[in-house]
Amino acid sequence: MTTTEPSPTPALPSLRLARERFLSGEPLPGGVPEEVVAAWRRARFFGVPHDLGAPAACAERPAESALLTAARPVLDRIVPALDADALLVLTDERLRVLWTAGRVPGVAPCPVLAEQEVGHNSAALALRTRRRAEVHGPEHFLDRWQDVSAVSVPVLSPDSGQVLGTLTVAARLCATRAPHSRAALAEAAAAAIETELRARSGRAEQALLDAYLRASRGRDRAVAALDGHSRLINEAAQRLLTPEVLDALERTAVHARRAEVSGPAEEPEGPSGQNTASGTEPSPLPVPVALPMSTPTPTPTPTPTPTPLALSLPLPLPLPEGAGCTAQVTPLRLDGTVVGIVAVLEPLDDQAPVVPDPPAAVVALTGSSLPWRHAVGRAVELARSPEPLLLAGERGTGKSALARELLGPGPVQEADAAQDPGLEHALRARQTGRPLLLRHAERLAQPGVAALNSLLDARPDTPLLVTYTPGAPAGPCLQRLLDMLSARTVTLPPLRERAEDLRELLPALAPRPAPGRPPLTWTLDALRALEQYPWPGNVTELAHVVRAVAEHRRMSGPVRRAELPDAVREGPAARPLSPMEHAERTTILEALRRHGGNKARAAAALGIGRATLYRKLRGYRG
Repeated sequence: MTTTEPSPTPALPSLRLARERFLSGEPLPGGVPEEVVAAWRRARFFGVPHDLGAPAACAERPAESALLTAARPVLDRIVPALDADALLVLTDERLRVLWTAGRVPGVAPCPVLAEQEVGHNSAALALRTRRRAEVHGPEHFLDRWQDVSAVSVPVLSPDSGQVLGTLTVAARLCATRAPHSRAALAEAAAAAIETELRARSGRAEQALLDAYLRASRGRDRAVAALDGHSRLINEAAQRLLTPEVLDALERTAVHARRAEVSGPAEEPEGPSGQNTASGTEPSPLPVPVALPMSTPTPTPTPTPTPTPLALSLPLPLPLPEGAGCTAQVTPLRLDGTVVGIVAVLEPLDDQAPVVPDPPAAVVALTGSSLPWRHAVGRAVELARSPEPLLLAGERGTGKSALARELLGPGPVQEADAAQDPGLEHALRARQTGRPLLLRHAERLAQPGVAALNSLLDARPDTPLLVTYTPGAPAGPCLQRLLDMLSARTVTLPPLRERAEDLRELLPALAPRPAPGRPPLTWTLDALRALEQYPWPGNVTELAHVVRAVAEHRRMSGPVRRAELPDAVREGPAARPLSPMEHAERTTILEALRRHGGNKARAAAALGIGRATLYRKLRGYRG
């Protein structure tokens, strides 16, 4: 949960006048916050009528909601203490209203709070900014909310950090407006819901572990238990699992968690014929699994009362051709909700397939985006002739790695201008005919540039490959060298311009897993964070992140967003930052993470005032 200080806004009469002029198409007075005007314009673009009277229509409310299930005990405790003129609203991530309590005189509840349906409101603002948001009176677009103040807080997933929904407290408009008088109530309720979600997540993981241990008893069975986030795999299963089979099981676990629950079932039997429901576990309920290759549509039937923990009958899972094994999948339910699957694998013809080690990917050539293919193709074409070639680009784009691939496996002389700026050692040890790789040409001293220019003047066909990172203005000698190589220059695109290559680079950069261990995989939320980050250090920075995650993680399953470095997880700043600002922002985000988002404690730990911390964070947002 994240909070923010409300920004100062004009007085209510000024905002009312500004809204009236906006609706009538007249020029707006000065001093109206740009974000409020932008919100009104979005509402007009979406076609929302300002005099909307009836509640807006919305998509069908979800039949089952994990958020509502976790939030209901918290909300039930809050409702008795709710003021007579306050309204409490819980929405999901699409701003569909899941639950309401209380009332505000003259305000009818809405089934959806999306901007496309009702215009500017605190729930939509909190969802977009991922922090506490307040909207007061005339800041709303709708006429019927002109005398309402509302504060909304996002509810975040304890696992992935994704926004699961919002919690809103609305009341009659107060003249003082900010901060909202019930902001503390909204924040405390959202924090309590997140705590309940975290506790339930722990119960689901424990249930998955119990089911895995129970299925692994007896003879040497190949068992894997997965929930889409974590995976438990015994040694027998590791010998059978190929990447294709593991991918099919992961997708099945995700589909199973989304499947609807219906129909009665028989008690499943364990490996020795005994009933698997024992002790305090009630009789199991059925869970139709939506298999990746075959998705049955369950017939609606009366659903029995949910039970704490249950396994349903195993179902065969279609596996890719050549998998070398079969899989029987058993969905696992906790409190009536599917929380994972248990898969029992059997080899075909009593032979476990031999899983060959995948060939090591060449990182320098990895990528299928158009900018990267064009650059690499041009470099390969130019490298066929024994003339000088210049590879330019930002630091970390892979210039040196690509250069070594272009030069091939033969003997190569390598020089680094960062260590030998005058090229005294490189030119003294140079062997005629052997290709020369010169790195960091931007660090060349004037004698080194002059010697290189003389060499190329005398031998223009010298097999020379140069890497160059643009930055400070080049001096006359270096500029002459660059001009001489301009016809044979290839500029490599930065990683932010080929974000679609990330999914190919990740397995190429990941360290080889230990024998019997599955390769490193990533959740969709983590991939989105990686793709949205601007990567100022390009592929080199990505490689450091991948190695750090692989070396320091203490859990199984795909890498989650929460495991990524703070700067990557929180997303890019709203404006380009200098290297100093980038390092400063990373330090502040790390301090906020350590102190649970508490800005006062983070500021104290950093040795700065809270006002300074707020100012810096606002500056990063542009």
